[in-house]
Amino acid sequence: MLALKLTLVPLFLLIVSMSGKWWGPSIAGWLAGLPVVAGPILYLLVLAHGPAFGAHAATLSLSAILASEAFNFAYAWTCRSRSWPLALLAGLATWLAAAVGLSLLPSSPLWAAIAAFFAVCFGQSFLPRSSAVAAGAPLSRTDLISRMVAGAVLTLVVTALSGWAGATWSGLLAVFPLLGIVLSVSSHRAHGPAFVISLLRGMVLGRFSFAAFCLVLVFGLPHQRPLATFAEAAFVAMLVQWCTKRLATTRSFKNAEPGVAAAE
Repeated sequence: MLALKLTLVPLFLLIVSMSGKWWGPSIAGWLAGLPVVAGPILYLLVLAHGPAFGAHAATLSLSAILASEAFNFAYAWTCRSRSWPLALLAGLATWLAAAVGLSLLPSSPLWAAIAAFFAVCFGQSFLPRSSAVAAGAPLSRTDLISRMVAGAVLTLVVTALSGWAGATWSGLLAVFPLLGIVLSVSSHRAHGPAFVISLLRGMVLGRFSFAAFCLVLVFGLPHQRPLATFAEAAFVAMLVQWCTKRLATTRSFKNAEPGVAAAE
């Protein structure tokens, strides 16, 4: 079990981070739809505490999309005029306030889905906008190691505290934005606030696939084997990710058409 905790999340992060270089952008886009941090943590929680615990934790992980978007919102707006330590402090304080609020809500898939949907709409509407292109940043060895270490640390902390914290906070902490912190701080220091804002806005689209992943776990874990449920959840997450990317690409193309026609 300790070996899984130390290697499972870092291995997934390595594969997803390097997939664009190894197999091309189409495969990378599919794999990016997988919850490479929260998914393995939830699987380890099921192994340690059973399917009922895992389903409850997955419900809170779904609602924790709101807390993650709260972190992104606070960091994005603060980093426009402040240094990264102050932006990070604002993001963490906002995440904690949102997580405490979510822990007090009824633990039901309906409430969790409402919180997640509100978070996505809020992020799309109120995150600051930027013309920087976040996708073009090269991945350095330091960035890769930082991601893998952050994933391993979060896995160890959540699984170690799960018995004491219970399913509610285990599910919330599984979606703690540790990887988002690593990406935001490193991008802020290397490329500036405009790049960070573009990065954080790009994360909103991936929330749909994560929500689908959690919903499959919530309804599937009580009725079938955990491994089969997680495989189904991963497949659905990649399918939703592919669909949202296609819709976003089509929408961008249609929005660009009037400008092209005017130029002609």
